[in-house]
Amino acid sequence: MKQSLHLKLGQQLAMTPQLQQAIKLLQMSTLDLQQEIQQALESNMMLEVNEDENLADVGVRDKKPENADLVTSEGSQTDIPDELPVDSSWDDIYDNSFEASSSSSDDGADFEILRSKSSTLLDHLLWQLELTSFSERDHAIAMAIIDSINDDGYLISSPQDIFQGLQSQLDDIEFDEVNAVLHRVQNFDPVGVAAIDLADCLRLQLLQLPEETPCRQEALIVVSEHLGLLANHEQTKLMRKLDITEQQLDGVVALIRTLDPKPGAKIQDSDSEYVVPDVYVTKQGGQWQVNLNPDIAPKLRINPFYSAMIKRADNSQDNNCMKDHLQEAKWFIKSLHSRNDTLLRVGRSIVEKQTGFLEHGSIAMKPMVLRDIAEELKLHESTISRVTTQKFMHTPNGIVEFKYFFSSHVSTDSGGECSSTAIRAFIKELISNENPSSPLSDNKMADLLKEKGINVARRTIAKYREAMFIPPSNERKRIL
Repeated sequence: MKQSLHLKLGQQLAMTPQLQQAIKLLQMSTLDLQQEIQQALESNMMLEVNEDENLADVGVRDKKPENADLVTSEGSQTDIPDELPVDSSWDDIYDNSFEASSSSSDDGADFEILRSKSSTLLDHLLWQLELTSFSERDHAIAMAIIDSINDDGYLISSPQDIFQGLQSQLDDIEFDEVNAVLHRVQNFDPVGVAAIDLADCLRLQLLQLPEETPCRQEALIVVSEHLGLLANHEQTKLMRKLDITEQQLDGVVALIRTLDPKPGAKIQDSDSEYVVPDVYVTKQGGQWQVNLNPDIAPKLRINPFYSAMIKRADNSQDNNCMKDHLQEAKWFIKSLHSRNDTLLRVGRSIVEKQTGFLEHGSIAMKPMVLRDIAEELKLHESTISRVTTQKFMHTPNGIVEFKYFFSSHVSTDSGGECSSTAIRAFIKELISNENPSSPLSDNKMADLLKEKGINVARRTIAKYREAMFIPPSNERKRIL
């Protein structure tokens, strides 16, 4: 093989550190971006928050009256006396009002960020356990029972399993002891807690009702013996089993529906998760306006003090380090500006195409894909995908993700297109207005949509319905 040299011309995209940083910031969510900015502020001496815009507010808030030193509480002193008695102490001359006021103001400043401990069902039951008179032996049994209760309030272990687990801890324990303590725990709040199954949970709640409650006795028979018939809407069989009329059965079912199938869920608190919108959409002068959320990230700038310390001709290690930090700070600020500009352009393009959604809701959503926005803004589809992922828009119809506006389409009789999001909204509207005793089937909903000029197959209706976690017509049927 003969060796030779060849020249070849070509172009390729080099992923420079600046480009990598811009792409990284572009695909970040609001929370991730705030953490990234905080890390940059801590690691780069050249970056600082631009607080010039808030100086006026701060000045007004921090301004003190000219005679502030003269405005003191009665009996307080602003100057230390020249001479004090020999046997005097500090507390005899000065009170602690200043310390109390200063500490209270500090605590008040942080009051809004303090978060109380989330209460759980376990904590709620243990609190009631400590307030109940139990012997040491019964207390240990009650602890084992409470430890076996899940977040919904049901026992995850049967009483027999709890009894077997306690045999190695308590001597000569009998199953009747466990059963007796279980009955006492079942009287705890919330009503229906420590139930073995759904029937037992509903039974416990019915037993807590006054005996004169209408239909209480019949409801106890239904939940204890015929809960399967009730679940399958076997109206005729239930009336025959209970020997009651249809009107009386309606009263029994109405009483059972007032019960809570998951009593522990209302006690179990969960931390609230808030979505921070990236852009706000408002209507001004008959036109929809899109603006960035100013609270997403602080405005950054180059620190003038440290940047002035850089010397051009100095090649020392400290000077080179400051130069590197200055360049990184400029790249970071430029990447932030690029992210905000791209986010705003994409948001405005989406709003321009989806004005029907802003005016009339999801039913008026138009079909749109990433390519439509990419071609209009002359950007790559991957860029549009990064911008619309985990970015949220505040609209008159609620806070929605940018991805929500992109959907496939189906054809209409007029030759147009209908968005799949609009079809889901139509399906939800049809089901919400249907007769519970005669719910609409998938075929019937497909026919109703065809009357509106939307050609949708039955299997498409079924797919969209399942995606919205809506059961089929036979499970939505409500005879009782």
